[in-house]
Amino acid sequence: MTRSRLSNKAELLLALLPTLTVLVMLWLLELLSNQRLLFASLASSAFLIYLDPTHRTNSTRTLIISQLSAAGIGYSLHALLGSGYAAAALAMVLTIGLMVLLNVMHPPAVGTALSFAFRAGEGEGNLLLFGLAVGLVVVLVLLQRGSGYLLGRLTPASAPQRGAIDPISPTSPATDA
Repeated sequence: MTRSRLSNKAELLLALLPTLTVLVMLWLLELLSNQRLLFASLASSAFLIYLDPTHRTNSTRTLIISQLSAAGIGYSLHALLGSGYAAAALAMVLTIGLMVLLNVMHPPAVGTALSFAFRAGEGEGNLLLFGLAVGLVVVLVLLQRGSGYLLGRLTPASAPQRGAIDPISPTSPATDA
């Protein structure tokens, strides 16, 4: 079940955590590495978590298994086949197959596999750094779930959301109080 749309202010507050997490992650990466593109898929993960933190695509198990296995597959195929389309194509196919097999579908992981297959030649430190970045995103999952819980507790259940249809008068949108 997906969550209902909140007011613009509440949506922006929910988007604040993933945005700050990605910005902190990028800042740390700038300090520790110059491999920024390897981490682009984690920004997509952060946005998916914001969109629906309780969806099974965004569970910590799914995120950890799919992202880390995609990084390992991409890195390994780069080491075996070099940086090229063969390594990238095989990394993508194997990552999708593994996600389906293990029931850990997280679409941004496909981007991770491609990134590592094309650029993983800079060393094993990238795998460790990526693992730490995944850990930051796992923290984000927990923070978003906590924020959603708090928002649910603090928002009256009977208050209509911005843009919602008033059940008494289906043709007029409800307004914020």
